[in-house]
Amino acid sequence: MPQTSASSLGSPGPLLWSLPALAWLTGLGLLQQLSALPSPPSLALLGLAALLAWLLTLVCWRRGRRPAALLCLSLSLGLLAFAQLGWRAQQRLSASVPAAWEGRDVLLQGRVDSLPTAVQGMAGAVGWRFEFDLLSARDASASPGQDLTPVLPRRLLLSWYAEPGEPAPPLRAGERWQLMARLKQAHGLMNPHAFDYELWLFEQDLRATGFVRLQRPAQLRRLQPAAWYSLDAARQRLREALQQRVADPAHAGILAALSLGDQAAIARPDWALFRDTGVAHLLSVSGLHVTMFAWGAQGLIGMLWRRSARLCLAWPAPAAARWGGVLAALAYALFSGWGVPAQRTVWMLASLALLRALGLRWPWGLSLLAAALVVTAIDPFAISQAGFWLSFVAVGLLMASGSEDASAKGWRNHLLLGLRSQWVATLGLAPLSLLFFQQLSLIGLLANLLAIPLVSFVIAPLALAGALLPPLWMLAEAMVALLMAYLQFLAAWPWAVWTVPVAPLWAQVLGLLAGVLLILPLPLRLRLLGLPLALPLLWPAPPQPAAGEFEILAADIGQGNAVLLRTASHSLLYDSGPQYAPGVDAGQRVLVPLLRALGVRELDSLMLSHRDSDHVGGAASIIAAMPVKLLHSSLEDGHPLHAQAPATRRCEQGQRWSWDGVTFEVLHPRAEHYAQALKSNAMSCVLRLRSQSGRTALLVGDLEAGQELELLRDLGPAALQSELLLVPHHGSKTSSTPEFLVAVAPRWALVQAGYRNRFGHPAPAVLARYQAQGIPVLDSPNCGAWRWRSEAQEGACLRQSQRRYWHAQAAQPAQIMGPWPEGEGTQGLQD
Repeated sequence: MPQTSASSLGSPGPLLWSLPALAWLTGLGLLQQLSALPSPPSLALLGLAALLAWLLTLVCWRRGRRPAALLCLSLSLGLLAFAQLGWRAQQRLSASVPAAWEGRDVLLQGRVDSLPTAVQGMAGAVGWRFEFDLLSARDASASPGQDLTPVLPRRLLLSWYAEPGEPAPPLRAGERWQLMARLKQAHGLMNPHAFDYELWLFEQDLRATGFVRLQRPAQLRRLQPAAWYSLDAARQRLREALQQRVADPAHAGILAALSLGDQAAIARPDWALFRDTGVAHLLSVSGLHVTMFAWGAQGLIGMLWRRSARLCLAWPAPAAARWGGVLAALAYALFSGWGVPAQRTVWMLASLALLRALGLRWPWGLSLLAAALVVTAIDPFAISQAGFWLSFVAVGLLMASGSEDASAKGWRNHLLLGLRSQWVATLGLAPLSLLFFQQLSLIGLLANLLAIPLVSFVIAPLALAGALLPPLWMLAEAMVALLMAYLQFLAAWPWAVWTVPVAPLWAQVLGLLAGVLLILPLPLRLRLLGLPLALPLLWPAPPQPAAGEFEILAADIGQGNAVLLRTASHSLLYDSGPQYAPGVDAGQRVLVPLLRALGVRELDSLMLSHRDSDHVGGAASIIAAMPVKLLHSSLEDGHPLHAQAPATRRCEQGQRWSWDGVTFEVLHPRAEHYAQALKSNAMSCVLRLRSQSGRTALLVGDLEAGQELELLRDLGPAALQSELLLVPHHGSKTSSTPEFLVAVAPRWALVQAGYRNRFGHPAPAVLARYQAQGIPVLDSPNCGAWRWRSEAQEGACLRQSQRRYWHAQAAQPAQIMGPWPEGEGTQGLQD
């Protein structure tokens, strides 16, 4: 078949031919930056404009004006991408739980639409998290209840916890169930540079979350088992067989992730090891793994195909290898659950193979852009996923460097080609790793040297083949044990991981350009130019408060307190947030990543106001993850956190110090309070800070009414007056007395509480007191993280300043209808 290049299609060069695909991607990207979607009439007008541009394209093409035609086509595709994604996003956003039905008992019937993921509740109760395809729903408070099927989303993310001490419920993929549940709108924590849980739910088309109610067990019943031919049922049986055959649960989880896409089966310590050694992309970014698997299958099929002259005459080996790789990727993607990243990768590989089959020998960049256009036409929301960029960049790097050369002969040349591919992938993806994850494994090349071939060509095939021949799982487990031993050996090296703060946009762009230069087949002197270009990304200088000023960042950590206070060269963390579940807390999931992203490498002080778990839940993880010079708290002498900190100090009234011109003062408790056996809330450390310019803030923990009045009596109103007040006890009825509010007279009152928390914080009566004093109240469910620099006049809510159209709308603090299990609002952090 004759080969057609981009330039042979007309006079325009490859760059001009790439404009339509670039315009399409730009249109998608621009819409994803909007805080609100355009109105339907606006989208209709854009669609009409796209049609007119398309007609103009046809006119220019017929007249032989190829460059003008391509420019018109680019305009048409850019407008069409923007308009159609806007329309699809509106359809998806329209499916949401009405506010009136949040937290109310609803009787659901539907199908378990995913492999259930094992989870643990606050009290250690075991359970499952699973996607639920809703078939019918009605109000459970009446009989017969109102039909809610038309107003509820079709796809739900549910959690089902057993009673403490009981086994997990007997739930299996593909089964139809009737469940009593309470639902809420898609909502997640929102912090700077953090994982966007609401975006993830939106991309997966999961427009509501909820939990199964156990109070009426008669309403919980299996309606229909999974069909014997169901792929979901087969995957469930395979997972159970694998867990029974492989003795080590950690190794079984890795094999389940590789064969079934069950990434939640991997233990958290193993995930940390994979991240630190730079091999997490083989497991966590399934699109990249499917790509490597397809590449390996393509090489194997091509090698075997060339051994038969008859087969080569019937169908050329390169074509057979390409389509064999696509089929292998399709089989793997189906078997691993047909998740969104796997689907995206299959379409990408199929597009590239089709271009080759049609004889379109386009430049590698143009081929890749065409594949990206096909992928995003099918799944336009993929444009916002890190896996989309990692997958395409990995393929592009291999193409650009010539590492996909299929003409290599002999095992030595294949080995050298494989080594070059690993070098290119590791070096070329380094800037993206820093951009997305703010860390780079310095041992990644050595780790991937073994991990990529071992996982892609040995462990994953063995894990899949074990479905037909289970003894192969034993060999796969031995290979996993070898890999883990190798990775643990590398991870023990000093300076194994390079962690950096988030770099400014210009440094990110230069870093990406550096990665491209370093791997392109260019003269050495040109490639070395990439090193200085990478420096701003490798050593960014994060902004700091000016001398004499401070910065406050109240993190969005759910139900608890955690406030970062920074001066020009010092950092103090006031409280450490809650524990979400056994082994999962705000320290490891929110605060440590946040501190690293901001460039905070050590804490001068960790102040824990009192011993309640929603204030000290993340402390142990923080102390283990980074240097903490001083633990400043009201904890009792025997508290285990004292043994973990290098130095400890009691909070006592009268303590005062100055950092970079900012004054810190402890106002409570008094020394004699430690001998009075007061309850923990009454022992809350109260901290006031003041800048040289006179800006003030007051953090009071869970202080209650008695201690508020005591402070007012002992110190007087002048010592309490502050522009910012961290609302006492999250807005509980026990605190925020009118006298205290008059004395503090804040410009802002900030409530750190969980979305639809089971305590009903902040209480309506308390909010009324603030309203009576004319004090605006900000709460973390509606504000997200709140940030204020004392030299600025106003603070900023992240949910407003960085809002995107898929984020939950700000509203009045939610009122509770029935209890909500602790930790449900942070389920994305527990996985």
